[in-house]
Amino acid sequence: MDNHLKIFSGSSNLALAKEICDHVDVNPGKLAIHRFSNENITVQIEENVRGDDVYIVQTSCPPVNDNLVELLIIIDALKYASAGRITAVLPYYPYVRSDKKDKPRISITARLVADLLETAGADRILTMTLHAPQIVGFSRIPVDQLLATPLIADYFSRRDLTDYIVVAPDVGSAKKAEVYARRLDLPMAIIDKRRYADDEKAVAKYMFGDVEGKNALLFDDEILSGGTMLQAIHIIREHGARRVFAGCAHAIFSGQAIPRIIESPIEEFVTTNTIPHAPERLGSKFTILSVAKMFGDAIKAIHQGDSVSKLFND
Repeated sequence: MDNHLKIFSGSSNLALAKEICDHVDVNPGKLAIHRFSNENITVQIEENVRGDDVYIVQTSCPPVNDNLVELLIIIDALKYASAGRITAVLPYYPYVRSDKKDKPRISITARLVADLLETAGADRILTMTLHAPQIVGFSRIPVDQLLATPLIADYFSRRDLTDYIVVAPDVGSAKKAEVYARRLDLPMAIIDKRRYADDEKAVAKYMFGDVEGKNALLFDDEILSGGTMLQAIHIIREHGARRVFAGCAHAIFSGQAIPRIIESPIEEFVTTNTIPHAPERLGSKFTILSVAKMFGDAIKAIHQGDSVSKLFND
């Protein structure tokens, strides 16, 4: 293609954006972001992007709303700078958990985010491991969803998995856990979790499957407060599991999630860098896998007009 490939980054995850640029072998795009005393944001693109194929890396992490607005303004600035095509690269999609109308008079905010991205001027979206598959359908522009499953599963596949079992911490995550079980060729068990109020708290009650004497691998797409997973660990330990390992695509780790996990029986927690965390804050129990190569390969495929699914599907 004649148009140049350029990668810009918002403020949310500069380290991941730099890794992606290194893998693609391009220099990070130059832009200036300024915050005024009234909390308004202004963005200036500091290089020519006319007709270029441009990618903006911005994940959803605190401050979530500031990062979302910053992304929209960057997209708008690129549009008025006459960028040829603009792709929003969202390692963790904003408001991804607000994906359904399960109460009266509420916003399906994940759909609203899709509308905002299109209105700002994005031509396509590149993201990873959405909380629910229907979110792809919220967007009227193309969406490519990468999956963290192969990355995390391949990490665990390097060890001797004799007497291991994959455990879904709730029924809702059973389908995702089954993908891990299939890739690792392991049996599977499911925790029955019930949520009785809209307070992010859920109660794990029953176990489906035999974990006695086995080493448990707990997988989920994202971990918020860690409450559900830690309750699941309590259940599987009561049912005779020996060792416990855990993993997720998106480590949100709100509130006391990190100290809870550190103090828990989990021996190792494996996640990705879609959301930035300082290594010293996490400690030695956590293993962070980089998704930079996956996003870099996807960006190169999109730029060259190749298939993205061919890169990452078995």
